[in-house]
Amino acid sequence: MKWRSRRYKESADGIEPGKLYHPFDAAKLVSERASGKFDETFEVAIRLGVDPRRADQMIRGTIMLPGGTGKEVRVAVFAIGDKAVEAEKAGADFVGGEDMVAKVQGGWTDFDVAIATPDVMSLVGRLGKILGPRGLMPNPKSGTVTFDIEKAVSDVKGGKVEYRVDKQANVHLVVGKVSFSLDSIMDNYAAVLEELIRARPAAVKGRYIKSITFSSTMGPGVSVDTTVTRGFIPEAAAC
Repeated sequence: MKWRSRRYKESADGIEPGKLYHPFDAAKLVSERASGKFDETFEVAIRLGVDPRRADQMIRGTIMLPGGTGKEVRVAVFAIGDKAVEAEKAGADFVGGEDMVAKVQGGWTDFDVAIATPDVMSLVGRLGKILGPRGLMPNPKSGTVTFDIEKAVSDVKGGKVEYRVDKQANVHLVVGKVSFSLDSIMDNYAAVLEELIRARPAAVKGRYIKSITFSSTMGPGVSVDTTVTRGFIPEAAAC
């Protein structure tokens, strides 16, 4: 039997095993039962009806959360000249060219998101083995390789998050903090649904959204009734 702490068991009290909750009720349960001595993150796990082994079903992308994540995101921008100045003015936490590449090669990765201009990618490319496994490598598909540095930094600081389906066909995302209002959590949740439905691969047949679970950093999971997604996003009715 899997061991659970007393705090976890107390948090799970009142959550009916096997019951599928309306998203709003599930969010309320998660927030009310967060027992950490810090502002826990509010997390969403969605299992999709895709086969990640197939290239045409390996979905990834970005989502702009209207309510933000509640987390202070540390942004590193690899740029030179005017673009470096633009990055500093936009609020990037770290800005540099070859000097910052050397710093990362020395083991420094004290940032959450890396952005780079296309003209320095030949330098940043050297960091693939360091940044890649940490999910920090700038990528054009996620908008982190761009000359529009001001927008890229603003988006990331404002709640833009990346997602990618894992080997078990799950997408895990932080959609705020347990201190967020339920309306803010639901707004962010709706944005997640909308993006995942937009990204549905044409090759996927049958049920697309298999299951949804809400949880906090240290709390138990609460299963969400997937049929209620249609109340948030009309397009979800067929998923």
